[in-house]
Amino acid sequence: MSVIKHTDSGPSNLSPTTALYLVPTPIGNLRDITLRALDVLQAVDVILAEDTRTSTILLKQYHIHKPISPYHQHNEHKVLPHLVDQLKNGKRMALITDAGTPGISDPAFLLVRACVQAGVQVETLPGATAFVPALVNSSLPATRFCFEGFLPLKKGRQTLFKSLAGEERTIILYESPQRLIKTLEECSTYFGEDRRCSVSRELSKRFEENFRGSIRDCINHFSAGTIKGELVIVLAGRS
Repeated sequence: MSVIKHTDSGPSNLSPTTALYLVPTPIGNLRDITLRALDVLQAVDVILAEDTRTSTILLKQYHIHKPISPYHQHNEHKVLPHLVDQLKNGKRMALITDAGTPGISDPAFLLVRACVQAGVQVETLPGATAFVPALVNSSLPATRFCFEGFLPLKKGRQTLFKSLAGEERTIILYESPQRLIKTLEECSTYFGEDRRCSVSRELSKRFEENFRGSIRDCINHFSAGTIKGELVIVLAGRS
């Protein structure tokens, strides 16, 4: 795979008023990052990363050498005041997650809210997110949709399913390989096994798969083998 080398182009690539940048990263294929995202990552003082090990692979690919600091759901409350103070005092930071756009089923909300309350300028770059290609590729209506992300594991799960049973918009869920069949079975219970469904796996990667059919078809298909990769479930709304 060819490499796009990015040299340090300095702070001119940053807005004079923005302190925090939310930078989407590829959901699979490393070439799906934007040129502007690379410019920002090269120019900021610090990169906040959900998992520094995962992010280091991407940054090395594009020869970006910047200090990396962990920012994830387990430490965000603790580090939040310190980060806001640094941003107010002139530090330029970029927040990236393991894949996709920060804030979409990934950490970002608390930091963005704290920055807005403190008068710190925040800018979000457009870029990769998993549910958009899954929705468009599903062949289900994309004019109106309901994005739920990862469902609650226990508390509130049944209540949410009951509320979604009457949803007329296309429904989008995120799921892990270990819980896919269980979630599809629950969808069958609450929505009916004949409800149209699409499951996307390994989006943008070599073994990308998009399986379309009824919920029952999806259960049968994915029960037949080992399930790998993060998944997006797209369900037709109630007719």
